[in-house]
Amino acid sequence: MIVAGIDVGSQNVHIVIQKDGQILGKGAAPTGIKKVEAVEFLYDRVLKEVGLRRNEVERLVATGSAAKRVTFVNGTLSDISADARGAIKRFPHTRTIIDIGAEEGRVIKVSPEGKVLDFAINDRCAAGTGTFVEAMARALEVSVEELSRIALESSQSIPINAQCVVFGESEVVSLIHQKVPKSDISRAVMDAIAGRMGSLARVVGLEKEVVLIGGMAKNLAFIDSIQKNIEMEVTVPEDPDYIGAMGAAEAALAGIFE
Repeated sequence: MIVAGIDVGSQNVHIVIQKDGQILGKGAAPTGIKKVEAVEFLYDRVLKEVGLRRNEVERLVATGSAAKRVTFVNGTLSDISADARGAIKRFPHTRTIIDIGAEEGRVIKVSPEGKVLDFAINDRCAAGTGTFVEAMARALEVSVEELSRIALESSQSIPINAQCVVFGESEVVSLIHQKVPKSDISRAVMDAIAGRMGSLARVVGLEKEVVLIGGMAKNLAFIDSIQKNIEMEVTVPEDPDYIGAMGAAEAALAGIFE
C-alpha cells in the first residue's frame, strides 16, 4: 500500500511517501503565509520525484499545527500521536520523546507498545523553541549554525533566566555589553532551552530510551546541553524533523486517524 504523511508546521512542511512501510521519497519546504498552497506544491514535487500520480496514493494523513487546513487528505493526526508513531517506528525501545520545533516544544512519554501515556507542552513564548535560538542569534549577529558551533567552544556557564524571547534578547544584549564572549552567551542560550525542556521531561517522567526530534535535534550544542541537563544520552534520528510526517504515514498505513 502506498501512503503519505504530511507534517504542516508553523514554519516548514515535511512530506513522506511510503510503500509497505518503506520510504519512497520525502521533501521539505517553508510554509510561508499561504500554507495550503505550499503543501500542494511540495506534495506534487515529491510525487513527481518518485514517479507517482496522486491517485496512486491510497491514503494521506496530515499532522501539525495547520493540518486541518489541508483539505485533500483522508484525515488528520495530533502532533503527539504522530511523534509517538514515528519515533516508535524508528526506535522500538523509545520511552521518552523530546520534540522541539520552531514555536513549540513537547515531551511525550510512551508505553512499550507505543501508546501515549503522558505529555507536556512548552509555552509558545518560553525559552524552549527554535524561534528563541533564531532571535538570540540575531542579537549576537551570527547565524544559527555559527551560534551552535561556538557554543561548543564555551569555557564557562552563564545563566539566562528569561522565559520569553523578548526578555531573553534583552539579557543577551546586556551580556554583550558586559563583554561576555559570544561562545559563552551561545552556550547560555542552549542551556536555557535545555533547562526548560529538561524540566518538562522530569514532570512527564524521564525513561530510557530518550529520542530527540524536531529541528533543534540538528543542533549539536543543544544535544550536548540537553544530555547534561537530563543526565541521559539521547538518540537522534537521521532525519529528526521528518518524524512527525513519518508518524502520519504510519497512521495512514494502519488506517488510524481522525
